[in-house]
Amino acid sequence: MTAKTSRSKSIITEGLWYNNPVFKQVLGICSTLAVTNLVLNTLVMCVALIFTLSLSSFTVSVLREFTPRNIRMMIETLIIAFYVIIVDVLLKAFWPEMSGNLGPYVGLIITNCIVMGRCEAYGNSNPPAKAFIDGFFNALGYTFILLIIATFREILGMGTFLGFAVPYFSGPNWDKWIIMVMPPGAFFMLAIVTWIFRSIQAVKEDKAK
Repeated sequence: MTAKTSRSKSIITEGLWYNNPVFKQVLGICSTLAVTNLVLNTLVMCVALIFTLSLSSFTVSVLREFTPRNIRMMIETLIIAFYVIIVDVLLKAFWPEMSGNLGPYVGLIITNCIVMGRCEAYGNSNPPAKAFIDGFFNALGYTFILLIIATFREILGMGTFLGFAVPYFSGPNWDKWIIMVMPPGAFFMLAIVTWIFRSIQAVKEDKAK
């Protein structure tokens, strides 16, 4: 394995697992709690974040040599806002129903600490290709956790997955857990998922020692 491949693998595993933005850093919690009641809403939100984070980090990296240090965070915010506006406009133009479902949360990607954090911590001090990979896989790590939460919330709370009825959970023998599609359900699932994945990570770290 070459040094370049090893570095790329390290970036990928950091974003997906070892430094996962949700269960490890506990970032981006607003959208985690707000849009995970339905898998489709979550999927669209995650695609929007992947697009925004990877391209924002890439752009910040490209412009890092030309950006004055004292205004770099304002420039980063403008770059993030540019990509978020593209997503928001496209949703309103081609999928207005989904735009309405997500409400203000697409626009709030601008303030998502995962996006700003990766642009500032990594994109601002690394080459464009690495910055893109880092942003892409941190966003995938976010997506991975949100889809797990959304899947359990929709199945247990509504008896469906992507709007399709799930056997048993949509039948008369299953009393739907309405609390799972309400805000407390998001807190419960986030806590459970964080506990499970941190426990797995701790066991692996102990074995590695």
